Amino acid sequence: MKNIVNSIITIFKQLKIKNILNSLRVRFFIVVAITGLLSCVFMHKIILASYEDRAVSVKSTEVQTQLKILANHLIVYNYLQDPSSEVINAELDMLANLYDGRVMVINDDLKVVKDTYSISQGKTIISEEVVKCLKTGSKGTMSSYDQGNGYIELITPIIETQLIEEQDVSEKGDSSEVVRGVLLTSVSTDTIATTLEILDRRATTIEILIVVVIIAYAAIVSYALYKPFDRITAAINDIKEGYTDKPIVGPNYLETEQIIKAFNALLRRMKVLDDSRQEFVSNVSHELKTPITSVKILADSLLAQEDVPNEVYREFMKDIGHEIDREDKIINDLLALVRMDKTSAGLVITEVDVVDLTEGVLKRMRPIARKHNVELVLDSKRAITAEIDEVKISLVIMNLVENAIKYNKKNGFVRVELDADHQYFYMDVIDSGVGIPEQALDHIYERFYRVDKSRSREIGGTGLGLAIARNAVLMHRGSIDVKSTLGEGTTFTIKIPLFNSGKKQ
Repeated sequence: MKNIVNSIITIFKQLKIKNILNSLRVRFFIVVAITGLLSCVFMHKIILASYEDRAVSVKSTEVQTQLKILANHLIVYNYLQDPSSEVINAELDMLANLYDGRVMVINDDLKVVKDTYSISQGKTIISEEVVKCLKTGSKGTMSSYDQGNGYIELITPIIETQLIEEQDVSEKGDSSEVVRGVLLTSVSTDTIATTLEILDRRATTIEILIVVVIIAYAAIVSYALYKPFDRITAAINDIKEGYTDKPIVGPNYLETEQIIKAFNALLRRMKVLDDSRQEFVSNVSHELKTPITSVKILADSLLAQEDVPNEVYREFMKDIGHEIDREDKIINDLLALVRMDKTSAGLVITEVDVVDLTEGVLKRMRPIARKHNVELVLDSKRAITAEIDEVKISLVIMNLVENAIKYNKKNGFVRVELDADHQYFYMDVIDSGVGIPEQALDHIYERFYRVDKSRSREIGGTGLGLAIARNAVLMHRGSIDVKSTLGEGTTFTIKIPLFNSGKKQ
């Protein structure tokens, strides 16, 4: 039982840490803090390394200068042939003690003439650097730094300058340099290491102070920068809880301004949808109630009369049947609209000959066109095959053509034009009808919207046809546009992709 409780506590802690790390404020704080810390460490290393390189270089130059002076003294006192000179031995010991190091004097036979440590004196030393120095002379001067063991090794040639006499006495003689031996010196770098330790401690102390300042700065800046987001979140929560429905107002930062604009646009859209939903419910109630009220009035009128003639009875029943048909059409259109409000997953995609489909719809619409004395024409620029939902596109064509016929002039025309390119097919439904006022063009796709309500009642429109057509086109990821001139006619243009990526097999 105890193990289970511990496991639950561990999981909770892990989840809590994960949630904290998901915070943008915490991530910003961590990034700034780590950046500051890494910068301090980086500068620490660079400064110490630069000091070490500089200190080693200065010390090497200083010792090398002393060694060159000492090498000249070795030649002057002929120390390589007679190493008993107390003056030179004193200089060698003093140099070794001064730099806490070791000096070896090696002649041109690679024999150690003098060793201040008295370890290798009299022995032969074979070293690549020594041999190279003997061969190259002054060019063989070199130094190397062994950081691990803490010393600098220097190689200095012992050079004797000789005068070469010319045959012509009037001309000055030339001089030549002869390498008589090598000074192999090791110099301790303990003083440099000690200084580095002192610098390291001081730099670490300064770094700790800087890191504390950076962490405090990161905390303050992260809080200040993301405080506007907290205000936006609080405002959104107020709207979510229903305390207010006013647009959010915040600081004019570029990022927050974009978020606020997007949310306010969404809020306006939600208000429009809510108003539209309420209006839709009101319109549905009114539209469904009107035929029922008419049927009720007609039925009550029949019941109130005695010995009703057959002709009157038939006329009343015809009106009742007309109202029932209108009710049925409204219900069917509502059901079709509800089904189309779903996503494109409801599409049944097949390859369809668009020209044949349009011709079939127009064939069913021609009796209505003849009844209204309207000429119905199909004009196809080419054969068109598309991946579409045949039933829904049929509804689109039927609604657009039916509206074009019913809102046309006597002896007018309705022309359906088809064309396609490599991506889309296009359908224009052109009529010579009464047209649509410009102020009504933005509302014609709204449910139950009628441009001319009196005429719509007369011809039996429900105000849902264009909403159904638009939804069906959008489900196919297409577009529908309208152009209209009052008193001259209207053109609806539909653009639908030839290929549907969500095609069902």
